[in-house]
Amino acid sequence: MKERRKLWRTFKTNQTAVAGTAMAIVVLLIAVFAFLISPYDPLDQDVFHRLTPPERAHPFGTDEYGRDVLSRIIWGTRVSLTVGFFSVLLGMVMGTAMGVVAGYSGGATDTLIMRMVDVLLSFPTLITGIMIAAILGSGLVKLIITIGIVFAPRFARIAYGPTLAVKEMEYVSSAKVIGASGLRVILCHIIPNIFGEIIVAGTLWMGTAIMTEASLSFLGLGVSPPTPTWGNMIRSGIDVLANAPWLSLFPGLSILITVLAFNMIGDGLRDIADPKLRV
Repeated sequence: MKERRKLWRTFKTNQTAVAGTAMAIVVLLIAVFAFLISPYDPLDQDVFHRLTPPERAHPFGTDEYGRDVLSRIIWGTRVSLTVGFFSVLLGMVMGTAMGVVAGYSGGATDTLIMRMVDVLLSFPTLITGIMIAAILGSGLVKLIITIGIVFAPRFARIAYGPTLAVKEMEYVSSAKVIGASGLRVILCHIIPNIFGEIIVAGTLWMGTAIMTEASLSFLGLGVSPPTPTWGNMIRSGIDVLANAPWLSLFPGLSILITVLAFNMIGDGLRDIADPKLRV
């Protein structure tokens, strides 16, 4: 209990992290209650009011089909957070398993897994995403799988180093002596001791996952229209950027705010994870 209070105090003293948490909560609430706060149906078209500048009836204007931009951004929040969360979760599970198995097993298994990880990490994130998306195709589930695979090598690298250190600890050796299996040692002794670093990395990369989703949607490899996502909204506004800049401006600001919020939270969690920074 005392340790929890100390961790909470460390987090609260980081004003950046507190502000980021508040911003993330607001974004999450927008996604959850989109059906209540959205002023219009995001798919309703009104060709008589297409490309209307921001006004009282449409605070963020309308797009080339007369759809309300604010409503589409609100509903796009749900897609972006869904893809960001589940893709990071998938990448965390796959990558952590790869890194822990490689670090604990050693030998040929270590070499095989980590060389494969090095090859995947040698490609830029977006390039890897484009290659995988081209194979799997577009769609929400496929997009989550694509980004999850992209992030798995990063988590593998994060999990690998601490696993090498933890497996040499005395309590791990003691568990082996009393007959604990390798799987039990990994699940009960190694993963719990490296989980904090994995969570911090996952929080920081949540913003990157959202940007990757937006980039793939911008390239036409994400969720297919007319489903609103921030990426395909920016893409649709490129052709009329000079005359209707609000089509790309407001989705871009939404991405900026959301990514900034999760990065700020990640900074606070990193302070908690570092004993030197605790108060």
